[in-house]
Amino acid sequence: MSSAVKTKWKTKKWYSILAPEVFGGIPIGSIPADEGWKLMGRVIETTLFDLTGDFTKHYIHLYFQVYKYDEENTYTRFKGHELSRDYVKSITRRKSSKIVGITDVTTSDGYILRVTGLVLTAYNCNTSHRRAIRKIVFQTINEWAQKNTFDEFVKAMIFGNMAVDLMTRAKKIYPVRKAEIYKSKLLAVPTQTGLIPAVIIARKPT
Repeated sequence: MSSAVKTKWKTKKWYSILAPEVFGGIPIGSIPADEGWKLMGRVIETTLFDLTGDFTKHYIHLYFQVYKYDEENTYTRFKGHELSRDYVKSITRRKSSKIVGITDVTTSDGYILRVTGLVLTAYNCNTSHRRAIRKIVFQTINEWAQKNTFDEFVKAMIFGNMAVDLMTRAKKIYPVRKAEIYKSKLLAVPTQTGLIPAVIIARKPT
């Protein structure tokens, strides 16, 4: 390592990364930077296992984005989540149907997300059953969004309440083996002046 690189590295300081308040605001790691503003917009990946210690939740990947910082900490916002491919592959069976529904929803406090629901039937079902179950996916996710704040909605997605509700409703249409909220992505954030895209660009303070 050259002396110039060593000098530049020594000028960096370590900032603690704090999880969003919906996950307790706990420290989940640290990150170096010579200027705090350069961390703005950085996406941090972790798992629900890392946050809770529950190994059965290791397949739930979470994405947090830095939106604020101070002298010691960076503060993150929930950016989205996704179930691991290995997990989805493990629960998918032959001679059964995999029904996916993707919908954009708005929470009661104005956050917009794109959410993907997944239903796996016990047996192969016909087109009309698929269509009816996909409609249930859309209805379930939208109703949870309309009745809950952003934080409440995120909790319901990540900790399984929404998936349980989805499975209960889908079973009325056709035998269902598994239901999951497969993926989510934050699209827009409400502000005092209106909605803004959930994209954060690092800019040097003026």
